[in-house]
Amino acid sequence: MKHLNLFLAIILLLTGSVMAQSRDITAIIREFHDPSSKNVLVVAHRGDWRNNPENSILSIEDAIKMGVDMVEIDLKKTKDGVLILMHDQTLDRTTSGHGKPSDYTWDELQQLTLKNGHGGPTRQRIPSFEQCMNTVKGRVMVNIDKGYDYYKDVYKILVKTGTVDHAIIKSAKTYEEVKAENGDLLSSKLIYMPVVYLNKANADAIIKSFESNLKPAAYELLFATDSALINTNYQTIIGSGSKIWLDALWPSLNAGHDDELSVEEGKPEAGWGWLIAHGARIIQTDRPKELVAYLRERGLHR
Repeated sequence: MKHLNLFLAIILLLTGSVMAQSRDITAIIREFHDPSSKNVLVVAHRGDWRNNPENSILSIEDAIKMGVDMVEIDLKKTKDGVLILMHDQTLDRTTSGHGKPSDYTWDELQQLTLKNGHGGPTRQRIPSFEQCMNTVKGRVMVNIDKGYDYYKDVYKILVKTGTVDHAIIKSAKTYEEVKAENGDLLSSKLIYMPVVYLNKANADAIIKSFESNLKPAAYELLFATDSALINTNYQTIIGSGSKIWLDALWPSLNAGHDDELSVEEGKPEAGWGWLIAHGARIIQTDRPKELVAYLRERGLHR
């Protein structure tokens, strides 16, 4: 009986661990659209690229296991029109190939393999955007970076995979530009998020225009100095019913309140804590496991 009880206890512990790593997508989407929530959503930049090739299916899977709410990906298009996950303009840094992805067909790219974070070889293949969305479906949201040029193609894949509400597409364009180029897909269909560089003179005007015309679910704000953030009217975003998304990736995006300060230098309150204190309810990170743990310890992540 003692052995049976121990076995059951282990099973319950393991089951609880798995459940803790998985969140219902409806809860994540609901929280993303809830401006009153104090919880902080975690976005894994290019998945878990420290342990897997960036923008790979395994990097996405491992990030999901860490308990993130969203994965960030980048898109390029092949010669025959297939959207693939790829950050760079060329294949050289992240794959065994050379040249532009647009010079290859999908089948040709599948003969290549991905490199890991140290540039070493793996046996993993370049994934398509469709494969990515089938992987995340019902599990986490996706932030599409470097994908605005393929806006309509992205939407078609999201419809095909039944994941329109899972995805966010973004750019640093003004509302007027986005409306002119993709107005038929704004708001009620594919979620659009403005990226605003707060050091630019027109930052407040860009925010005001989006507040008046679109009321986005979130704004991604970039700033190189504390004053660039504090001296703008970014606080109006919260009052307008939108969330603030801040990046912890490297210093020029967040005035030095970054992942390195939080993890390598052991000062999370000066890094992630500062971002949260200044309104961040979504944080994109290269340290997803550590950020999830930090937030859960403070009751800021489910």
